Amino acid sequence: MSELHLDPTPCAVHRRKALRLLSAASFGAAALPLFAQSAKLPRLVTVSGAITEVVYALGAEGQLVGTDTTSLYPAAARGTPKVGYMRQLSAEGLLSLKPDAIIATNESGPAVVLDQVRSAGVKIEVIEADHTWGEVQRKVQAVGRAAAREAQARELQARLDAEWAQVQQRIGAAKGRKPKVLFVLSHSASPQVSGEKTAAHSVIGFAGGVNAMSGFQGYRPMTAEAMASAAPDVILTSTQSIEAHGGVDRFWQRPELALTPAYRKRALITQDALLLLGFGPRLPAAIGELHEKFQAAQA
Repeated sequence: MSELHLDPTPCAVHRRKALRLLSAASFGAAALPLFAQSAKLPRLVTVSGAITEVVYALGAEGQLVGTDTTSLYPAAARGTPKVGYMRQLSAEGLLSLKPDAIIATNESGPAVVLDQVRSAGVKIEVIEADHTWGEVQRKVQAVGRAAAREAQARELQARLDAEWAQVQQRIGAAKGRKPKVLFVLSHSASPQVSGEKTAAHSVIGFAGGVNAMSGFQGYRPMTAEAMASAAPDVILTSTQSIEAHGGVDRFWQRPELALTPAYRKRALITQDALLLLGFGPRLPAAIGELHEKFQAAQA
């Protein structure tokens, strides 16, 4: 008896085709959101070392297509394409990276360059740098918006706020006289000292010290007269300033410093410039460390 082969009915064929199409559609629907989400993540350029730190803290470093030359932390940031110094940007350099958003502070510029980039359709987030804890908060929020990571930004901000409150509570409970601290900016042959309305002035106060220079805003040249009248207990400077001088011994050889109480005790505190003055997510740790060094210098 021969084997009998039955041809499938047209209805069965249609049913199998429909099932195959439905299965393919289901697979595509599951995969599409992941692909679409990846494709839509904004391309970012950051103009500020502290802002770049926030990008890494949010895990958004894969979205970075460019950073400025102050973006040195973490070490991986040094390998990103550079758009130049934050105050000397060019529209051509920024636009060549095809960013969806540029995140900068109001210290960045020139302003005409940012206007040109904005008119080319690139979103620009400009954060006010006023040397307060609010500045750090605004940086986290701005990066969260620009990177499409607002939920992660809220989580990071909550953690940083808790760290900041803890550090400030500890510093507020410290007893004893607040040290008079002089900040020296000396990345070149002409050292300057910081007055009010500067990042250095704010961090000295946050860490439980008093700025030895007052009565002016910004920076002024370091003179013998200024050193003698300021009479600082402690000299604060950046590790980059010490390197520019050729080491600690060469730094103390400046004749102006010999007129200060800090010179007699060799009371010198150094911190990395970006950590100390950047007002980024490491600020609570930087202030806590600075406070401990102030306390040790007073002992």
